[in-house]
Amino acid sequence: MTTSAISGTGPTENSLRRALKRARDGVALDVSEAAVLLQARGEHLVDLAASAARVRDAGLEAAGRPGVITYSKSVFIPLTRLCRDKCHYCTFVTVPGKLRRAGHGMFMSPDEVLDIARKGAALGCKEALITLGDKPEDRWPEAREWLDAHGYDDTIAYVRAVSIRILEETGLLPHLNPGVMTWTDFQRLKPVAPSMGMMLETTATRLWSEPGGPHFGSPDKEPAVRLRVLEDAGRSSVPFTSGILIGIGETYEERAESLFALRKVSRAYHGIQELIIQNFRAKPDTAMRGMPDAELDELVATVAVARHIMGPSGCLQAPPNLVDSEYERLIGAGIDDWGGVSPLTIDHVNPERPWPQIDELAERSAAAGFEMRERLCVYPEFVTRGEPWLDPRLLPHVRALADPETGLALPDAVVEGHPWQEPEEAFEATGRTDLHRTIDTDGRTSDRRDDFDEVYGDWGALREAAAPGMVPERIDTDVRQALATAADDPTKLTDAEALALLHADGPALDALCRVADDVRRSVVGATSPTSSRGTSTSPTSATPAAVSAPSRSAAPTPTPTRSPSTRWPTGPNRPGRWVRWRSACRAASTRTCPARRTSTSRRR
Repeated sequence: MTTSAISGTGPTENSLRRALKRARDGVALDVSEAAVLLQARGEHLVDLAASAARVRDAGLEAAGRPGVITYSKSVFIPLTRLCRDKCHYCTFVTVPGKLRRAGHGMFMSPDEVLDIARKGAALGCKEALITLGDKPEDRWPEAREWLDAHGYDDTIAYVRAVSIRILEETGLLPHLNPGVMTWTDFQRLKPVAPSMGMMLETTATRLWSEPGGPHFGSPDKEPAVRLRVLEDAGRSSVPFTSGILIGIGETYEERAESLFALRKVSRAYHGIQELIIQNFRAKPDTAMRGMPDAELDELVATVAVARHIMGPSGCLQAPPNLVDSEYERLIGAGIDDWGGVSPLTIDHVNPERPWPQIDELAERSAAAGFEMRERLCVYPEFVTRGEPWLDPRLLPHVRALADPETGLALPDAVVEGHPWQEPEEAFEATGRTDLHRTIDTDGRTSDRRDDFDEVYGDWGALREAAAPGMVPERIDTDVRQALATAADDPTKLTDAEALALLHADGPALDALCRVADDVRRSVVGATSPTSSRGTSTSPTSATPAAVSAPSRSAAPTPTPTRSPSTRWPTGPNRPGRWVRWRSACRAASTRTCPARRTSTSRRR
């Protein structure tokens, strides 16, 4: 059985204060700071959520839909509940014997799928969420026999065939969740589905590799495999939904690392259309039925941290049926989407948690200051981009349901089937097609092409992918300012600057050590530090004569002078300020220099 979701001591007050300040100031967070913020509670959590909401609002303003929170009106189609994995918290997956006793086939038949899709279209649904287990034919002979009997090579082939029939006969847009996919699978499915998805869940390999872990015995839950799927989706220009599952035994550091891994893929390929932050809910008849549910504060903190990590352009969703109507807290933490909500079908992954009524969700969103608008399964940004993110064979289906200006769903769209076939549109040239003639007369019209960022990727992702040493480390602005103050006059250090110095590391720590050495030399001179016995701590051996007392005729040792820029603190604030400065300098000096550490302990 997995241990408690989070273990270890909480963050210090200083580290939490500094991380909150950096979040408020919009400074990029690192993994350690994100792990600290994931533990924010009480007033600190309110502060964190408020800054995350501001980041979300800036993104919505830039996207042209300020004050809008979206959702997708969908139907849930569980194509098969067989799977080759054995997740210890899952109730969706079953075995062939139970399906037979319940009178069900190994897979839903095409007629059963189309019956649900047609009923959904009649209710105004526009998304068919097709969910199934990973490669059931690799584990269950019954699944292999069903596919062979119906003429399909594998499960992916059946998913493709069903998706085409949904497009042609109902007009709903398939969103596919078939689990782990290969590069070839993406090429087979992209022409029949505007979007796909797969939860990363966690990058904590130990939860997959160690006995008792929630993913032990599940080959498709290896984090490296799932990250490869996300990268292949990006390379294939597939709008992709992913996310994390919190509270299954991961530490705060592992949770932060999962979010940063998702951001890395998003920056590299720009293909992750939304992140789902899902909280664990224990279910009966599972190996993890005794695990505590992830608390609401944990979910709120994770949403807020995810918003800071993904930035204003990221889209965040938290399932509304898993939070006991605490919708306002999720909105206040930075989400901008409610995900799929069905007026017809249940949530087959969480069958004990009914969907909220769409009208009620809209009212609660309005009470929090947001207008709820319907989107398609593919996000508005990808609708407006068109190719290569949308296959030409899908363009008629998407255009029939989407507002051409906003990319959101048309409220009065008629949901009906359209033929699925190769497009007959003639090739349309774009860009400067006359460049071969005008380059010598007009020249360049800008210093780079208009789609430079989309074509060449995110420079932040390139920096992360660079080999160690290729990119110089940068010192944060607040630490750089604190170092400048310390070098000029340590008595002028503020509380925030002292706090920043206490967290200095890398090049900043080296710079702090140099400043601390300058202060020491100005106070005691350039001689080597001595112990309390008066003997030198220099590694050079000293003879008795060398350490004997100087003669009376010897010239007195001059008293070292102190420049005004390094004078000792004076005045009513002397004790507190000196302690801060001494702690920052001494802590930094002794962390990296054993000789300093030994010398300091001897003087004490």
